[in-house]
Amino acid sequence: MTTTNSTRPAPTANWVRIPNGTKVRHRSEAYEGIIDGLTEIVSGSERNPDGKTQYRVKVEDGVRLLVPEQHLNILIDSNQLVLIGRESELYRRSLTDRLRAALPEDRFVAATDKASASRDKSR
Repeated sequence: MTTTNSTRPAPTANWVRIPNGTKVRHRSEAYEGIIDGLTEIVSGSERNPDGKTQYRVKVEDGVRLLVPEQHLNILIDSNQLVLIGRESELYRRSLTDRLRAALPEDRFVAATDKASASRDKSR
């Protein structure tokens, strides 16, 4: 006899992982942070489209929160490119194209002046 966990979403085969270092904003709570890896979740219902993980999001003071993809927006700069660490424009353009192909347009939001300024300092 087998039992199934009806709270676990079915994995999506064509899921595109948001890379570490990508700047994100929580869709409802509006805090900003940086993707800092994945954590496999043993219990609970909200998971990434792979059906087994949540993103670790590094926020202020080094605190890390677990957040499923559906609660995150991707931050973009004034050139409509994904904000991610000190990566080249070519890589950011490629990443932007890949994420835009996998996520709805409303998931890409302009970074605040604070986020844009911190990226400019890291150059």
